[in-house]
Amino acid sequence: MVLIRDLVQQVLRNGYLTLADENELRNLLKTKYDEEDLNAFMRLQEAAMNGLVRQESREIYPLKVG
Repeated sequence: MVLIRDLVQQVLRNGYLTLADENELRNLLKTKYDEEDLNAFMRLQEAAMNGLVRQESREIYPLKVG
């Protein structure tokens, strides 16, 4: 079974979060996970907010402002 921290490490290394990665994270977050996995997920969120990770979902479905 894939761990959240392993998936996050891969995404951070690649700098790109695919739709498949997002779906896998959603599924993993529905299961039991430990503090290390939660911290990894929060690091991924911060990296995405700071522009260090591109998100495929944002490129396919860009946010419309205004």
